[in-house]
Amino acid sequence: MTHELLPSDAELIEAASALLSRVHDPSTVRVAAAARGVSGAVYLGVSLATPRVKVCAESSAVANAKIGGEEAITTIVSVGLGVDDVPHVINPCGVCRELIPKFGHDLRTLIDTGDGVVAAAAPVELLPMPWIRARSYED
Repeated sequence: MTHELLPSDAELIEAASALLSRVHDPSTVRVAAAARGVSGAVYLGVSLATPRVKVCAESSAVANAKIGGEEAITTIVSVGLGVDDVPHVINPCGVCRELIPKFGHDLRTLIDTGDGVVAAAAPVELLPMPWIRARSYED
């Protein structure tokens, strides 16, 4: 159950695409993300990688929004390069599917539906059975 795009979603896709085109490095920066805060401001992020450490673009975009004083995120998108070296919308990894919903109530994540069509999805559509932490004796 995905949802149609809003006119403002194109701005997020373009912002992430422009960033990735500018800073792409196959060994360290392969994904860019753009997040819209409740204020309407757009925050960018990139993936960072070394042989031991990987940081997702979505988490760095959310971190930049929090640093910028945003209370919540309304929409987020990530892009990667396709076979033709043109940025295209990609879907968040499992860790990001768990992280992103913590930063917005009615959050929309722009996704590729699998056939090259971009749509918006709610957090429950991305992670229908979220991870639940086991209780410890201290809880």
